[in-house]
Amino acid sequence: MNDVFCCLKTLDIKSQEYIVVACSGGPDSMCLLHVLKSLGYLVVCAHVNHKLRKESDLEYQFVLEYCQSHDIIFEGIELDGYSGNFEAYARNFRYSFFEKLLVKYNSKYLFTAHHGDDLIETVLMRLVRGSSLKGYHGFSLFTSRDNYTIIRPLIYLTKDMVVSYNKENNIEYVVDNSNYSGTYMRNRFRAHVLPFFKEEDSLVHEKFLLFSNEVKEASDYIFKHVDTILGDVYVQKCLDINKYLELDCYMQKRVLYRILEELYPDNLYLVDNNHVNEIIKVIKSDKPNIIMRIPNNISVVKSYTSLRFVDKMDSDEPYNLEYYDGIIVNDHVFKSSNTDKTTNDVIRLNSQDIKLPLYIRTRQNGDRMHVKNMLGTKKVNDIFIDNKVNFEKRDTWPIVVDANNTILWVPGLKKSDFDIPINGEYDIILEYLKKGEKL
Repeated sequence: MNDVFCCLKTLDIKSQEYIVVACSGGPDSMCLLHVLKSLGYLVVCAHVNHKLRKESDLEYQFVLEYCQSHDIIFEGIELDGYSGNFEAYARNFRYSFFEKLLVKYNSKYLFTAHHGDDLIETVLMRLVRGSSLKGYHGFSLFTSRDNYTIIRPLIYLTKDMVVSYNKENNIEYVVDNSNYSGTYMRNRFRAHVLPFFKEEDSLVHEKFLLFSNEVKEASDYIFKHVDTILGDVYVQKCLDINKYLELDCYMQKRVLYRILEELYPDNLYLVDNNHVNEIIKVIKSDKPNIIMRIPNNISVVKSYTSLRFVDKMDSDEPYNLEYYDGIIVNDHVFKSSNTDKTTNDVIRLNSQDIKLPLYIRTRQNGDRMHVKNMLGTKKVNDIFIDNKVNFEKRDTWPIVVDANNTILWVPGLKKSDFDIPINGEYDIILEYLKKGEKL
């Protein structure tokens, strides 16, 4: 515990300055809460009720009553409805809550109860899953954010040390039984791997802390060099492929990891080596136009000699991509086919009637199409209206054109008079697959 106290003494926290402490009510966060309160800090206890277990409400009440009886400011919140990856959503929800409290109390310090065993588990999990050099170091005593610092003073302690401190000081806490479930990888490391390490060396957590610091120093040094390269090959979320391919293989990966760090500032764990390797395959592919998805609805868009990273806030950006078999465009899939379907999900073309190559693009001002079995032309926007396409989907709906920018097909909705009957002469059959259908 001496290392914890020494760490806290080095902090320049003024006597009338509030600190925010993330507290679940478990042994680790209750230990941290007690330590900080006993040192005389103005503590704000921040508790999030995730509403996952029947005990969650009882734990909320436990932390509230503890704070009331120990003259600690309590701030609690319940997790609201979520979508997508729960772990990522819950983490973002927690930190959004913490950051609001930091503003409310004009605080610059957020304390969390991550300890030495947590560091071992995190490093091992990332080694098994694959990560970036920065990811392999786990987490640090201090993490600087834009307007505050995250501090983890228990990083010097093991779980056993935390429990012993609680026992010596009669600190009550709640136990989350899900921490013992073998469903989660972290729990399996905790139950089977950590005991083996500790049998070999009871102070193994200190070795992992040294390893973590060493990796972080190496990562910081390398990325200073990467940042000098990045400004030349990556501008406004656009990677110059020709310049990128001039880099050696190691720096190519480091550049991509650096880009991913910018895209995933709070959840880098969502991406790993596999994602990086797949992006490299896209870059080196002979296909000139490719769109692939990575976590958090971010699209990697290759267009000839450039590669763009488009986040979900920019997903309505226009595109114009050369067709290739199996192209995926914003969850719309196109492939060459030999189907006998005659619906608006399939078009048959004679290459003599059009100019190749084909392109898939978003709508443009003034778009009109000679609709099959109709006289004259029809506005594409009217086709959307007739088919009750939601307004927000119209700007990203794919339109198939030839090299002369002649509209051949609004997939799933209408075909042009270039469509050949199934008993006619054609050498191209394209099929449109909606999201979720297999290639």
